[in-house]
Amino acid sequence: MSEEIQAAAPQAISVDIYDQVYNLRGTDPAHIEKLAALVDAKMRAVSATGATVDSLRVAVLAALNIADELFTTRERYAEMAGNVDRVSQSQNTLRSLSGLLDAVLEERKAG
Repeated sequence: MSEEIQAAAPQAISVDIYDQVYNLRGTDPAHIEKLAALVDAKMRAVSATGATVDSLRVAVLAALNIADELFTTRERYAEMAGNVDRVSQSQNTLRSLSGLLDAVLEERKAG
């Protein structure tokens, strides 16, 4: 097997989320560990602030928190992308105006 194929082959990894061990497979174990740590941290935060001890309820509330963060991030991204588009349009307008100004100044210079 080539190195590229080996690197892309799923690898087994064990992660601990909310005191449960999960055996997962993926091409980037470090990334999977980071995701598992995030989910574990969210579940522990939900558990610490709530009165529920039911792990399913804790998991659902943690998922809602993560979904809220994702939704908010997507909204911010869309807003920023819109700002970038407006800046790009403004730059194009400024270039056009600069070109027109240069042309007028050249005409006056020549005339």
